[in-house]
Amino acid sequence: MPKARNPAKPYSRAHRGPARAAAVVDLPADGCTLPVPDLPPGRDWTDAERIRWEELWQSPQATQWDDAARGTVAVLVVYESAILRGEASAWMAQEARYAGEALGLTPRAMAALGWRIVEEAEPEPAQHVAGW
Repeated sequence: MPKARNPAKPYSRAHRGPARAAAVVDLPADGCTLPVPDLPPGRDWTDAERIRWEELWQSPQATQWDDAARGTVAVLVVYESAILRGEASAWMAQEARYAGEALGLTPRAMAALGWRIVEEAEPEPAQHVAGW
């Protein structure tokens, strides 16, 4: 009978994680052109919060979000607003950081997700080959 594997061993498969392809997703520098979703009901949103909501949904990262991201974006807007007013607690600041990471808004999160922002390249002019 083979010897049982020890998952606590540093070179165990349990520590390797799933194999990931080194795929990179290029995000358009111009941002997301899809319609901005409505703000969730349940609170009175300030003008600054409305602007931030639209800003986030027009970001390059928003091209990768679906409707399930609405709650995380809303939470981020609320926490950022409290932070900027000087009314946030330490846990709110931490949750804002987590939300930003989950949405891929930081360089670290973008690298972990395999995202990069790129300018749309202009098409190269066609080259004519003599004799064709």
